[in-house]
Amino acid sequence: MTPKIYIPLDSAAKAVGADEVSEAIIATAARLGLSASITRTGSRGLYWLEPMVEVETATGRIAYGPVAVGDVESLFEAGFLEGRTHPLMMGVPEDLSFLKKQSRLTFERCGRIDPTSILDYKVHGGLSGLERALQLGPAQTIEEVTQSGLRGRGGAGFPTGIKWRTVSGADGPIKYIVCNADEGDSGTFSDRMIMEGDPFALIEGMVIAGIATGASKGFIYVRSEYPDAIAMLLAAIGQARTEKLLGPRVLDSSYSFEIEVRVGAGAYVCGEETALLESLEGRRGQVRAKPPLPAHEGLFKCPTVVNNVISLATIPAILSKGAAYYRDFGVGKSRGTMPIQLAGNVKYGGLYEIAFGTTLGELVLEIGGGTASGRPVRAVQVGGPLGAYFPPSLFDTPFDYEAFAARDGLIGHGGIVVFDDTVDMANQARFAMEFCGVESCGKCTPCRIGSVRGVEIIDRVKSGIDTDAQLVLLEDLCSTMKFGSLCALGGFVPYPVLSALKYFPEDFHRARI
Repeated sequence: MTPKIYIPLDSAAKAVGADEVSEAIIATAARLGLSASITRTGSRGLYWLEPMVEVETATGRIAYGPVAVGDVESLFEAGFLEGRTHPLMMGVPEDLSFLKKQSRLTFERCGRIDPTSILDYKVHGGLSGLERALQLGPAQTIEEVTQSGLRGRGGAGFPTGIKWRTVSGADGPIKYIVCNADEGDSGTFSDRMIMEGDPFALIEGMVIAGIATGASKGFIYVRSEYPDAIAMLLAAIGQARTEKLLGPRVLDSSYSFEIEVRVGAGAYVCGEETALLESLEGRRGQVRAKPPLPAHEGLFKCPTVVNNVISLATIPAILSKGAAYYRDFGVGKSRGTMPIQLAGNVKYGGLYEIAFGTTLGELVLEIGGGTASGRPVRAVQVGGPLGAYFPPSLFDTPFDYEAFAARDGLIGHGGIVVFDDTVDMANQARFAMEFCGVESCGKCTPCRIGSVRGVEIIDRVKSGIDTDAQLVLLEDLCSTMKFGSLCALGGFVPYPVLSALKYFPEDFHRARI
């Protein structure tokens, strides 16, 4: 039997040499007269082990990593095609502690299947959710999603079923499903991992959403910084049309649905749903005033569902396994699982899908292994560049929407960025204001002007100029931005600034000339 080798095509794995390792394995096998087939997969999310090479054996897959081109010769000499021992041998992937404790629902297939093959997708349970949705019909499909407790995974946390029901009941000549794939938060990569590693899950989720709400057209708005994801989506959509997953009669049903990929130009504000819609319509990405909500008057003034990649990619699992199964994961009003992305100064960076309720400390210290530098953790930022900074004293906070909100934080898109004790929190606060100033769409004064004034105030604080008065002014400015900004960009900047000031005040009382 020809040995099967699995190597990630995920862009993060490629950045550390996955393509070169694949070429070296092919060349070495040919030189030695050995036959082997290579399948390029998505990543399992263990980024500190990339490129992670897996080999199919009689007892299952055996993983080796991180593999460099210089390791290939010794792997062959050790007999890795038969799963034999080597210093880089990690064993059965599912037995690795980082994977073993996860609850993989959304990312169940990532790293296991060929993302370019719809046949492989079907073999591993793909399309069963869509088939059930076709049996249930629109109303019951929406009820299933509502009962699952799924909330938007893009950051807002709004109940998905309620959004779908609103669009379903709205009047309009046509309805749209818009996938927000403008993943711009620092330390986040779950959207990209799905698009590169399991694109048919996203497509299936969008089709189900279309059937449920009466929408016949979908758009995936993806950032231009994701060229591999864009290529993968375009290829997958082509296959989906061939297999009648898309088109005038979805899986020979009476429903029709089409998907188009649109590439954004890298504006952070286009992650906000109304700015995204403006960009889709060919205009500058600026935030719209609400109401009307997109569910009533969205893309081209028609009822529109705007959901994040992870929200839509989770829908097939919910329909396939049932609302009750999904709802059994999580705590309180935070149901199901959350793909948590560990990044920054962390030993084991990667994606960890787990039910809501795990504490922040467990995620950072146990799962993430603490800092990569070996120094003490001083702060973690959760929820992207506009998320609050939490010190170790708050590591008992459960990872769920309400628990973070109770401590003036937000979980956002699930990104956790770790900092050790060398970080200057006054500089981090300044960065938040500077970031807002650069990325502001300019439509509202609190965001456009407030962010610039914020940088100036913090610069005066850092220089020791009337520090106490400047800090009072900074807090007042944050209040104005929080309650006066048109969207979350300006409205959330106070989270990192005020949390840095609250938990790390000593960094604001050092005069710097």
